[in-house]
Amino acid sequence: RREATDAESLLWRLLRGRQLAGEKFRRQHQVGPYILDYYCPSQKIAIEADGGQHLTVEGLARDAQRTRYLQDRGIRVLRFSNREILLETEGVLDVIARAVTGEASP
Repeated sequence: RREATDAESLLWRLLRGRQLAGEKFRRQHQVGPYILDYYCPSQKIAIEADGGQHLTVEGLARDAQRTRYLQDRGIRVLRFSNREILLETEGVLDVIARAVTGEASP
């Protein structure tokens, strides 16, 4: 697999080692034909860090297909742009924490 982006590296530093809500996250976890950026197995939550290629028509279509595939298997998908991860890190972590703990968003 390709080298991690700065956003992916940052997010992994903050997720690994049960640092977020005491939950275990896996990096580069395979589900069927897809490799998830991060996966929380206990909560069945996938976290995707999306670069600019995801904003093209083709990228959006591929992501929609991928999300449907994962949802059909009971996996919730959270998507964040690399920009969000780098510039709004605390907000991204808050959304992830709320998802894994089952808290409602404000």
